[in-house]
Amino acid sequence: MTNLETRPTPELCVGHGRSGPLLERHEARDVPLGGIRNMNVRRTLPQRALPTVGAWCFLDEFGPQDVQMRVLPHPHTGLQTVTWPIEGEIHHRDSVGSDVLVRPGQLNLMTAGRGVAHSELSIGQSPRVHAVQLWVALPDGPATGAPAFQQVVDLPVWTAPGVAATVMVGQIDGVRSPAVVHTPLVGADVALEAGAAVDLPLDATFEHAVLVLRGAARVAGEPCGPGPLLFLGDGRPDVRLESDDGARVLVIGGEPFAHDLVMWWNFVGRDHAQVAEARADWESPSRAKRFGVVAGHGDERIPAPDLPHVRLKPRRRPSEPSAAPPTPREDG
Repeated sequence: MTNLETRPTPELCVGHGRSGPLLERHEARDVPLGGIRNMNVRRTLPQRALPTVGAWCFLDEFGPQDVQMRVLPHPHTGLQTVTWPIEGEIHHRDSVGSDVLVRPGQLNLMTAGRGVAHSELSIGQSPRVHAVQLWVALPDGPATGAPAFQQVVDLPVWTAPGVAATVMVGQIDGVRSPAVVHTPLVGADVALEAGAAVDLPLDATFEHAVLVLRGAARVAGEPCGPGPLLFLGDGRPDVRLESDDGARVLVIGGEPFAHDLVMWWNFVGRDHAQVAEARADWESPSRAKRFGVVAGHGDERIPAPDLPHVRLKPRRRPSEPSAAPPTPREDG
């Protein structure tokens, strides 16, 4: 998946310290995506007051909707894309040579490194699509390393009475995903049956956030429905999840990311120069030297938007947990 905005807002993020347990609600932004016909996404990362959760730096949810998704070849740098379908199938092709379908319950993990290109198309004429797309910022080394792709079709599940948590990345209470990531992370899709209640084990050194995908739940006693991201801070050995009628929630977390980040369009870099160089390379006739070629598309690709007329600089998260988040800026 790509950020298909034609005038993307720079997202400027820096590493941060511990914050302690919190309950901060961050509302989703509706972002229209050109190139996916009649589709909006709900974006909950990055936020002005919450640029990252661990190394998770981008979170879009799209659908459920009947829509034909056709995302032509586009580039990425400095990140991993995590594609998690809830309904529908997605055809993924990339410049590493991957050509696969990803289905609900399966994970696509693409490591961009210095540069990769890929395409994504939904299957069928009017398919039902509901999915989340996340990005993970890469640390020094992997951020400029070779691209790679991994599909995991048999993910482990942590269970408790009335609860099944599919561990996408990282581990929960010793139940570990085989997905290869480069910083300490966790990502899990937790299904709660009607009347279920559980204290989901967490790593207290991580910061965490929860997004309700279906139904309604209480997270650490806070009522939550689909839409907002609930940031839990760090320092929690577990989190109480409850649902009266059944729910499905996404839990993400990780060690606070240590590096400064500049995010613009589909590029993650350490500074303005890295992002500007990546854009220039994608627009160059010799783009294949860096990003490779996605088979089956000929010369089709998504061109990069124009860079903003400002120099991109990292911005700090508010240092005090009680600081009121500024009004989110508009995208698009």
